[in-house]
Amino acid sequence: LSRRARAAVWSRSRSGGVSTGPYASFNLGDHVGDDPAAVAANRQRLAAAAGLEPDHLVWMEQIHGATVQVVDAARTAPVEATDGLVTATPGIAVAVLVADCVPILLADPEHGVVAAVHAGRVGAAAGVVPRAVEAFRSAGGDPASSDALLGPAICGACYEVPADMQAAVESRLPGSAVRTRAGTPGLDLRAGIA
Repeated sequence: LSRRARAAVWSRSRSGGVSTGPYASFNLGDHVGDDPAAVAANRQRLAAAAGLEPDHLVWMEQIHGATVQVVDAARTAPVEATDGLVTATPGIAVAVLVADCVPILLADPEHGVVAAVHAGRVGAAAGVVPRAVEAFRSAGGDPASSDALLGPAICGACYEVPADMQAAVESRLPGSAVRTRAGTPGLDLRAGIA
C-alpha cells in the first residue's frame, strides 16, 4: 500500500461518516446495532480513502480466539471466526475493529506482507499474537524488517479483574499483571503483548 493508503487504514477517527445517534458518525462495526446500510457506506468511504475497492478491504468476524487466517483475494463477506488476518496480496488491505481490546498491525514493506490482529484478554492469553507472527512469516514477512503497531486499548490502570483471572492471564501472557489505580488486580494487555 502507498503511504497515504497505510495512513488512512491505520488511523481513523469517528468523524466523516453517515451513521447517526450513538453510532455517529463513522461507525465501522456491523455487530453493534447500527443501520447495516450506514455501516456499509462508512466502510466504502474508508476503502475509498485508502484508494481501494470496497471488497479489497477485508474484515473479520472477531470471536475473541486465537485463529489467524491468510487472505489472498478480495472478498465482500468478513472472514468467519478469526481474530487475525494476514495478506501478501498487492492491493488487499486487512482491517481490525476494537473497543477495549488491543488492535495490532504488522507491516513488512520490504516483502509486502501486512497483518491485522484483534487481541483481547482471551485471545491474547490463548496465543493469537504468536500465531499471527507465525502466519506473517509463512506469508513471507520478516519480523526483523517489520513495523508493529499496538493501537489504543483499555489501560491497566482501568482494567480491573478478579485475582484468579489476573493470575491465569499472567501465566499465559507474562507482563500483563498490574495494579489498577484503585490498587486492585488488573491487566495491561498492551504490556503483556509488547
